[in-house]
Amino acid sequence: MKTTRNLFLAATIAVSAFFTSGLTAPSTAEAAKIVAKVDVSSQRMKVYVNGRLRHSWKVSTGRGRYRTPRGAWTAKWLSRHHRSRKYNNAPMPYAIFFRGGYAVHATNHISALGRPASHGCVRLHPRHASTLFSLVRRNGLRNARVVIKN
Repeated sequence: MKTTRNLFLAATIAVSAFFTSGLTAPSTAEAAKIVAKVDVSSQRMKVYVNGRLRHSWKVSTGRGRYRTPRGAWTAKWLSRHHRSRKYNNAPMPYAIFFRGGYAVHATNHISALGRPASHGCVRLHPRHASTLFSLVRRNGLRNARVVIKN
């Protein structure tokens, strides 16, 4: 009976380790530091990984009265297939939320990239948003920063 219980316990631990191994964030020693710097005046995002420039992409930030907030934040949460509750269920794929309802996310209005066009979020080409989303997911939210300046 004791052997059966020990085998059951060992199997439970092994299964638990298997299913949770891909879900935990890497330790800070092995995780890369990701900084997404958005320059509103040039409508560009530069992505740095461990201090080295990896990507430079066109973005769309807030237009008119819909201002994109300025500042620096640690990424708060991710949503692969997000839809806006505030703006008519608008798709926000590959969303990386950094301040309340503000996020960096993909857009299907790629012709607007390079000029202000959003309700305050930072929009990216879907391919670029996917790349950034994967980087953040792989390295952990606490290792990802969003910096927005003029």
